Amino acid sequence: MARTSSVRRLVAALSIATAALVGCGDSGDAPPVLPDAQLTETIPMAMEHASVPGAIVGVWQDGAAPYVEAFGVRDTSTGEAMSTDLFMRVGSVTKTFTTTAVLQLVDQGRVGLDDSIDVYVPGVPNGDTITIRQLAAMRSGLADYGEVVIPLLPSQPQRQWTPRELLEIGFSTPPLFPPGTAFDYSNTNTVLLGLVVEKASGQPLADYIADHITGPEALDHTSVGDTAAFSAPHARGYTRTSDGETVDATDWNPSWGYGAGNMISTLDDLSVWARVLADGTLLTPVTQHEREEFQPAPSEGSGSLYGLGVEYQNGWIGHNGSIAGYQAYAYRLPSEGKTMVVLVNSNVDPLGVWNLVTEIVSVVSLDHRWPGPPS
Repeated sequence: MARTSSVRRLVAALSIATAALVGCGDSGDAPPVLPDAQLTETIPMAMEHASVPGAIVGVWQDGAAPYVEAFGVRDTSTGEAMSTDLFMRVGSVTKTFTTTAVLQLVDQGRVGLDDSIDVYVPGVPNGDTITIRQLAAMRSGLADYGEVVIPLLPSQPQRQWTPRELLEIGFSTPPLFPPGTAFDYSNTNTVLLGLVVEKASGQPLADYIADHITGPEALDHTSVGDTAAFSAPHARGYTRTSDGETVDATDWNPSWGYGAGNMISTLDDLSVWARVLADGTLLTPVTQHEREEFQPAPSEGSGSLYGLGVEYQNGWIGHNGSIAGYQAYAYRLPSEGKTMVVLVNSNVDPLGVWNLVTEIVSVVSLDHRWPGPPS
């Protein structure tokens, strides 16, 4: 880990400890304590129900000692145990980085939220009326190329996809509705936003994210996975094919998720990122306010809301992600000063992992329960 990252985390730890002492001195109350024992009892049972081989879970509450634990195995063939420092694929948590990059460019005056996408990328259906804002809010109406590409992955796991190939597949299906009239979660939207970043900044998307997001925040273990290369140590990841077979997808090429699902990170980095995302650290207050104009997103959970590349789940702000072999949840609950990150090495049962997160939240926040599962 780089020196800047170590120093920043040490300062954060000292700040939390100081806050705990000050709070105790002011009120006479004991500092907050997370329900560690209850979490440790709850998580393995929920993992079993979700058929998850391994999980890494972190819960942080301002002023309290963090809860950081690993459960199960990183490799089902060797039985090697999970550990809390593993690199993991994070799927659609990637979208929070890409949309943050776009919003930074808005702050710089290089992109307008209400610009039409055809200013940056030609050939988009309804491109003269679809705005950057609508793409980030998943309200463009563009069909999701993932509906075609994801089923192809088991038969061509090492294929190197280009953004243009992905868009051509998405554009081959007519738009689902007029721009701005409904919500539909589509990877096509965020691929387009990745190209907007490249056009407006003059940098490849991965370089922009490294220079302007992960670098400044010292997220030293977070990167864009442009190829199948995977930093070590990492957990093996397991997925299920259409014929019901569970297979090892660890080394499948994630390039099909360009800008929408191809990043790699760790528990520690995502705990920092969840706070940065919710606090708007990298954006102006005005642009952060635009990001948090949340609208109904029924396919993302019962009562779920979606802003500009970020979810609102009954007070929890962040995003979840699923990619072959892995799932990730990274959220901040500002009203209670809590952060939660859950990483698992299977996407065999997405609903089961949703229920795993539901169980965790039911332990750590009685007033902000996790919403019901997506429709």
